[in-house]
Amino acid sequence: MIGTDLQSAKRYLEAGNVVGIPTETVYGLAGNALNPDAVLTIFRVKNRPAFDPLIVHTDSLDKVRSLVTELPPLAEALAEAFWPGPLTLLLPKQPHVPDLTTSGLPRVAVRIPNHSLTISLLQQLDFPLAAPSANPFGYISPTTAWHVEQQLGDQVPYILDGGPCGVGLESTIVGFDTDGEPTVYRLGGLALEALEAVVGRSFRVQSHSASNPSAPGMLSSHYAPRKPTALLNDAAGYVASPTAGALVFNDYLPNIPTEQQLRLSPTGDLNEAAKNLFSYLRQLDAMPVERIYIQPVPDEGLGRAINDRLRRAAA
Repeated sequence: MIGTDLQSAKRYLEAGNVVGIPTETVYGLAGNALNPDAVLTIFRVKNRPAFDPLIVHTDSLDKVRSLVTELPPLAEALAEAFWPGPLTLLLPKQPHVPDLTTSGLPRVAVRIPNHSLTISLLQQLDFPLAAPSANPFGYISPTTAWHVEQQLGDQVPYILDGGPCGVGLESTIVGFDTDGEPTVYRLGGLALEALEAVVGRSFRVQSHSASNPSAPGMLSSHYAPRKPTALLNDAAGYVASPTAGALVFNDYLPNIPTEQQLRLSPTGDLNEAAKNLFSYLRQLDAMPVERIYIQPVPDEGLGRAINDRLRRAAA
């Protein structure tokens, strides 16, 4: 069921069920992050491997402090600058945070989402919510409540409808290595330049991994359409075909029907491209095409995170 009734969502969550929730990034499949049975339901509904940790959502910095043993000064500066917003911090966890939530890792991924409906829900709960993207594992992330219902159906008893997601890319994940240096574990809806401007130094960027990820969302193949998908390194390198579809940045590819191509941003706006990315991948996957070509965007600002998703969609 799709609706906007916070009390219904609250009742399901308090009973240990899962609920679809809106955020500014993508829709999440939420459950009580401190209840191993609820967390296990998240893994089961998504068919997500248990070695891929979850992000924990709450509504205040004080509540974040209750989940972690340490909040380094750089982490606090980033939290104050970007929360609520598309930033996830990877921090040492308190013992009461279940190992299942963190996939046995000593750090927990935490964030405060920037969506008024979900913040209101979190304020009424006495526990945080683990909430990975509300899609079958490895498939395109959902950016509307209807996407969640379409993909997960009756496995999710209630989906809070907060409208289309404003950012459209998952959060940027930042952790701190043993030497204290800030590291981006996943590029996302917060540009690298914005992070570096706050802390006054450059960030390491860790590449994704095929197995045993150290943070959520690091697997090398992810966000993928069902149909064969190829990443183009330039305008050439594809087979012109009337049965192909394409996801392009702002200009159509020649010799593929334009009605089978979607432009992420006709004006070349990377923010618009990020917002449209997952929805357009989903539309192409539903078209009567046999193959999908995807074209990188300029590798700057949010373009880095978009290209990361495109590479993994084609992996």
